[in-house]
Amino acid sequence: MKPSRHPVVPVLGIAALAVLLFSSGCAVWRISQSAEMARQSEPYQQRPADATVRLLLVGDSTAVGTGASAASASLAGLLGAQQPRLWIDNRGRDGARFADLPAQLAASAERFDIVLVLAGGNDIIRLSGSDNLRRSVDAVARLARERAPLVLLMPSGNVGNAPFFFAPMSWWMTSRSRELHAMVREAATRHGAVYVNLFKEGGNDPFVQDKTLNARDGLHPSDAGYKVWRHELMTQSRLAEVLATAAQPATAAAAAN
Repeated sequence: MKPSRHPVVPVLGIAALAVLLFSSGCAVWRISQSAEMARQSEPYQQRPADATVRLLLVGDSTAVGTGASAASASLAGLLGAQQPRLWIDNRGRDGARFADLPAQLAASAERFDIVLVLAGGNDIIRLSGSDNLRRSVDAVARLARERAPLVLLMPSGNVGNAPFFFAPMSWWMTSRSRELHAMVREAATRHGAVYVNLFKEGGNDPFVQDKTLNARDGLHPSDAGYKVWRHELMTQSRLAEVLATAAQPATAAAAAN
């Protein structure tokens, strides 16, 4: 695939496209919607002069915020609105897999307080091999820990539950999602990172219960969907505690560290 900031097909690999069309009943318009949303999306950045906590965000289209109505409605944008003194360096790219993230992490040698990793959906859909994916996930967790003391690994939820897919392809996507989450959970344990679990089975998934949580392409979160992700992130990690530190005066935050 020709490198670009917004690939023509941001989430689906060309090789998998025909399989998805004929095996899962996905409509061409959904793919075009996904591509259009990727072209329109921009990663949310925030660099306040009085920042007291620094966040590095790496990953795929969900890191960019594809599916949100504006960058401010993405997960990164929601975090920025919650804490205006939070520095956000967002290196997410549409179409990225876990294998692409070491390059995002290595883009500079800066240190951060937090690294948030949002990825996995492309590995599931574009059929990344299990062995290579496991190595990539482990490498990302290890490299992220070299960048920050707090690493949050937040893979995409149950891709098989996305309205984009129909049975039997949805069953396969669920199986692959389950396998990816196991890999991320194990890597988090090995490297002292925090695993944020978005995986839900069938009817227990809020994205199944409430279709408005899905963007119009049936694959990415909507504005409301990213709010659900923020809630899970805050509930399952100590990010709220760290962000509270960002509210302190810079001198107090420095003393606390």
